[in-house]
Amino acid sequence: MTTIFGQVLAQAARCSPVRVERKDVRYVIPTFQRPYVWNQDDQWEPLWNDVRNVAEQYLEELAALGEGKEAVAEERAGRHFLGAVVLQQHATSASELETRHVIDGQQRLTTLQLMLDAAQEVFEHDDFVKEARQLRKLVLNDQDYAEDNRDRLFKVWPTLVDREPFRNAMSNDLVVVGYENFPIVQAHEFFKLQSREWLGEHPEAASTRAHALATALMGLLQMVVIDLSTTDDANVIFETLNARGTPLLASDLIKNAVLHAAVHSGLNADQLYREYWQDFDQEWWRTEVGQGRVVRPRIDVYLNYWLTMRTAQEVQSATVFPIFQKYALQSIDSPSLTALVGDIRAIGGVFREIETKTEMSPEELFLYRWHVMDARVSTPVVLWLFSNRTRIGTAGFHTSLSAIESFFVRRMICRMTTKDYNKLFLDLMARIKDCAPRTVPDIVVSFLKEQTADSRLWPTDSQMRDPFLTLPLYQLLTRGRLRMVLEGLEDSLRSPKSEGPVTRGSLTIEHVMPQTWREHWPLEADAELTSASARDRVVQTIGNLTLVTARLNPALSNSAWAQPSDACKRKGLADHSVLQLNKKILDAAPAGWDEATIEARSLELTTLAAMTWPR
Repeated sequence: MTTIFGQVLAQAARCSPVRVERKDVRYVIPTFQRPYVWNQDDQWEPLWNDVRNVAEQYLEELAALGEGKEAVAEERAGRHFLGAVVLQQHATSASELETRHVIDGQQRLTTLQLMLDAAQEVFEHDDFVKEARQLRKLVLNDQDYAEDNRDRLFKVWPTLVDREPFRNAMSNDLVVVGYENFPIVQAHEFFKLQSREWLGEHPEAASTRAHALATALMGLLQMVVIDLSTTDDANVIFETLNARGTPLLASDLIKNAVLHAAVHSGLNADQLYREYWQDFDQEWWRTEVGQGRVVRPRIDVYLNYWLTMRTAQEVQSATVFPIFQKYALQSIDSPSLTALVGDIRAIGGVFREIETKTEMSPEELFLYRWHVMDARVSTPVVLWLFSNRTRIGTAGFHTSLSAIESFFVRRMICRMTTKDYNKLFLDLMARIKDCAPRTVPDIVVSFLKEQTADSRLWPTDSQMRDPFLTLPLYQLLTRGRLRMVLEGLEDSLRSPKSEGPVTRGSLTIEHVMPQTWREHWPLEADAELTSASARDRVVQTIGNLTLVTARLNPALSNSAWAQPSDACKRKGLADHSVLQLNKKILDAAPAGWDEATIEARSLELTTLAAMTWPR
């Protein structure tokens, strides 16, 4: 087995994109591999958050160390592990472009290329010449290899169905019109928008931020690369890596340790198992669930959270069992062992509750939004609050949940970093775990309000105003998160006399002025050329978005706002929608819907959002 650097090694190589992709090489995804299928909710946004967090950590280290300390700042910033790819050498002559077939990890490798190229395009557009040149070397080969085939420029070459959209997305001089529905094009557009927005957050430091983003993309991401020779059996190795063997789970090790301790303490281990642990061996608990891009059995995820909640310390997935041993099994006697497993079982019941509730009481509504925002980093705190809700009191319990929800929603809308959330909620856990339960609401609220660092700030109404008014939230937020925001605004518009809360998770997001507005919503004849790009941006802001049913959405489509025929948006909303959001739209625009109307509605919704998620 060799690495992609030509060195003979006995194990896989762990390397950065620079080491993987700087050399002239062609990574071909075989036809038998599935097309590109990654999406924003499950992969692109979590990956971007990781990249953004690493870049911001590097910026902090660089600011603390000063100029000329870039290498030290990189080391201190740490690395983010992307996963593994398996490649196999393809026989080529010395004069030909070196070629590898991608046996496993093609989705990951393709996404990395799309992200690198998207950032490169933004750098080139904004005249960050050095950074653009650095990233260009990671996505394109030398021109000499493309004399008779331009496609050999690309280091990664996807399956047949994705080649046209990939070529257009990855070429700065080509357009993606006609390929907008391909995930490859959507991923490239997503990373391009995110890169541009991140650079623009602090225009005065755009050059430094461009350097930080390029550094993160080139050197602070790592993959394990397994490079097979032409004679290795790729199928056997792939199966061995992915299918053979069933390793012991952390929960298996904990269960065995607990039952072993029970025997030594004089307890009936079989009875202890039946009474306290048997339910954890059911299918629901052993089902694998995702945490970002890591997949683990639910029981292991729960025990990780339980241990974090009880210790108020960070617990990595690889250290669950050793930390459990240190925390729970030192000098333990029979009563405390029984109390320990009793606590694990009781909190397990609470964990299952917050994972499965579907009604819409205040706490269930919190859990719905909490799941949509994927705010599981706060699970230890949420577990503790739900476990102590009776002692805290109903009003205080709801106050605590509302504060946490508001914190997440406001930061999400403001597109603020998530990199310090883990430590933040560990600090909050330490603050509340031994306090008097009735003081918890005041502690939660005051703790979140007292944070001043950018990575922990709970945005005020004024700080939330500009992002909510101006950002293209339709492009920046996942559909589920944006729908959750619109649902919350709809709820706030309803009175106690209304039919009840809006249906969760089933309505679709509709642009009042359509994204493809040019056919039925033309600009004035004397409008400046730049007005088209300005309109393209305002169309994606919150003031132009609403909710409709899945059946009404295609009926409205790209039709005009008002016209003599029945096929217009105004009549469609008036005839079929009962949402308060849409009644407000109809009241605000009896004659027409334009940029000024959108901006006015954005302002109204900004005020409503501040009331819906108060600070």
